[in-house]
Amino acid sequence: MTKQSGMALALQQAHLAAANGEVPVGAVLLDSTGKVLAQAGNRVEELHDPSAHAEMLVMRKAVQQRQGQKLADCTLFVSLEPCPMCAAAMAHFRLGRVVFGAYDAKGGGVEHGARLPHRPETLHRMEVIGGVREREAAEMLRAFFQKLRCR
Repeated sequence: MTKQSGMALALQQAHLAAANGEVPVGAVLLDSTGKVLAQAGNRVEELHDPSAHAEMLVMRKAVQQRQGQKLADCTLFVSLEPCPMCAAAMAHFRLGRVVFGAYDAKGGGVEHGARLPHRPETLHRMEVIGGVREREAAEMLRAFFQKLRCR
């Protein structure tokens, strides 16, 4: 699966999250063969759980499905740069690669803020690719928050 098509799946999940009143962030986790192991959108509001980010949900589901803790052969596609919580979790799950859409200068933890995957003391290093379908992902977030401000 290409970066573009993987991100398309994540963006679909982000649209579904927005339709449910969640911040429009979507994620999909694929194994090395391109098989979808899990996909989800944010569910923070629905579950009343500040850790129910799309990334966390798909990584949790995948390890339960696989009955193992490591995702070294997997690629996580997510529509927004992961926050520090999710970036730290990705290291603990031993994720192989993360591909994200929009950059998050205020809340990101991968290319901004803590930059966890790039720190020498990080538990596990993963490949990081940012900016895939960035405009589309960023516009979805802008529109969502603009709509909230207009209420």
